[in-house]
Amino acid sequence: MAHSKKNKVVSPPLPAADTTAVADPAVQVLRRFRLVFNAVKTHFQSVEKKAGIGGAQVWALSIISSSAGLGVNALAKAMDVHQSTASNLVKILIDRKLIVASKDGPDRRTVQLHVLPAGEQVLRRVPGPFTGVLPQALAALDPKTLKRLDADLAELIAALGADERAANIPLGD
Repeated sequence: MAHSKKNKVVSPPLPAADTTAVADPAVQVLRRFRLVFNAVKTHFQSVEKKAGIGGAQVWALSIISSSAGLGVNALAKAMDVHQSTASNLVKILIDRKLIVASKDGPDRRTVQLHVLPAGEQVLRRVPGPFTGVLPQALAALDPKTLKRLDADLAELIAALGADERAANIPLGD
């Protein structure tokens, strides 16, 4: 986005489906959501094509690789997902022989996760960012913009009547 001299954000114009300008603000916002969703979808399709596994699995694999020995609960917390979602991701990675789960640590009741060489090979051929393009873009925004975006999205979510539990499902699933 371009910034004017007074630091007000000036949004670039969107390409119209035809050459006429978009007069309806709802249509303009819908187009922006499409751009966001399609950027996310394109990234995850590229990841899946190169890795052979979904984006959420790549993200989990990257966390396990960088934090060898962490458990499923720690993985869930790192990904900001429900523990059952993390367990499902771990099961897929174990089934594909990309990670191994063991109970070798000091607390033998908990599982420690480690990436296998095949998992490291997958990570080497995947385009980043492992978390996805949306979290990376959001992290690049200033706090004031994030706060405003959060408030506006909360209003949209309320208008949708969306199930808040969906907030902990990774987009790469």
